Amino acid sequence: MSTRTPKTTLEQWATLQAVVDHDGFEAAADALRRSQSSVSYSLKRLQEQLPLPLMAAQGRRTRLTESGAVLLQRARLILDETHRLERLAETLAQGWEAEVRLAIDIVMPPDPLLRALAAFGDQAPQTRIQLMETVLSGTNEALIQRQVDLAVTGQVPPGFLGDPLIQVTFVAVAHPDHPLHATDRPLTLEDLRSHRQLVIRDTGRFRQIDSGWLEAEERWTVSHMLTAIAMLRRGLGFAWIPRPHIQAELERGELRPLNLTQGTEHRETLYLVYADPEGAGPATRSLGERLIHEAGRPARPERPIP
Repeated sequence: MSTRTPKTTLEQWATLQAVVDHDGFEAAADALRRSQSSVSYSLKRLQEQLPLPLMAAQGRRTRLTESGAVLLQRARLILDETHRLERLAETLAQGWEAEVRLAIDIVMPPDPLLRALAAFGDQAPQTRIQLMETVLSGTNEALIQRQVDLAVTGQVPPGFLGDPLIQVTFVAVAHPDHPLHATDRPLTLEDLRSHRQLVIRDTGRFRQIDSGWLEAEERWTVSHMLTAIAMLRRGLGFAWIPRPHIQAELERGELRPLNLTQGTEHRETLYLVYADPEGAGPATRSLGERLIHEAGRPARPERPIP
């Protein structure tokens, strides 16, 4: 008579994932809202049910074994699919989702975004919106980690599909009294490198990108575009900023485009990406359609900048 080996559970694998991702039992317990002893017991039971070690002591810390890393990688796929299945069941049961989570790269022009949100609010007043403002790789991390249902990003991450949504024009600008505007000739890369550049921090945790940084001798990094614009208006540096975000400052003469030999303006395409196209509910799809509609409307005519 053979005895059956006890089966592992999804909760146990989720506990192992939390311990690895949060780098320890205490932090994992906080993230899972469980006691540390409960987390330890769950991993002990998981280990007892497997024929090989998942973790091993390295100095004063416990690390995944090579076999443990392979098993956890497969478990992540199963856990992710389980979460998607649960969310799909909720969507089907409720009709329209109770909440839609949206990540927007901050370079997105505000007008079409706000028009889309206003129209969606009129259509689905009971659906909550969680709007995450992200920069560069932070948008894609939110997608990959399933922190959002929908995203507007400058680069579609591997494993996802996206539709072109809108083109954004970036302009190299500085205050009219900035020394870079005192030069009669077109500015070169070396001219720029000798002045302070303002850069917006990537919100990603794992693969941060320094997009547009020229390796200037002076570099100030800020967390939000509004801060960079405020610094520009005070003459504290130069930066490439999406034109829609500074159109008013350009028209009032508070900022002026730099006269570069090349690259004063460049365009980037933003894409609309669903985290789970098949499981997206009607609310998520409606918001995506609103974004596409509003992004396709003619923008307010731009007045020529003197």
